[in-house]
Amino acid sequence: MSNKDEIEAYIAAMPQGMGALNDKMGIEVVELSAERIVATMPVEGNTQPYGLLHGGASVVLAETLGSMGSGLHAQTLGKIPVGVDINATHHRSATSGTVTGTATAIHLGRTSAAFEIVITDERGKRVCTSRITCALIDPPS
Repeated sequence: MSNKDEIEAYIAAMPQGMGALNDKMGIEVVELSAERIVATMPVEGNTQPYGLLHGGASVVLAETLGSMGSGLHAQTLGKIPVGVDINATHHRSATSGTVTGTATAIHLGRTSAAFEIVITDERGKRVCTSRITCALIDPPS
């Protein structure tokens, strides 16, 4: 989905929408499928004490994208995703503007899903590379 109305409808159908943390961080989804998810996040408001993009903010963006992709895939199996592993390598700092995260499916299986997430700055320079694995479990009854 790259149509804004379709993306908004999908997010609205989730139990907590984007979730309070994603709302606070200003994360906006611009493309959404089980294979590829793209979203933006402002640097402003998501910095550490030295004015640099907080590494934890990058991980939040990465986990959001990987979890959403895993959720779209899990939905086709009647399952829900739960994160079991995430890692991140921070390559360079960002001090202003917007970063863009692009999650690409590595594995979409019956019991797990994995994504690589590349976060870039406005110049297209890589800020962070992350990988997430989600277990696909039965929804709680």
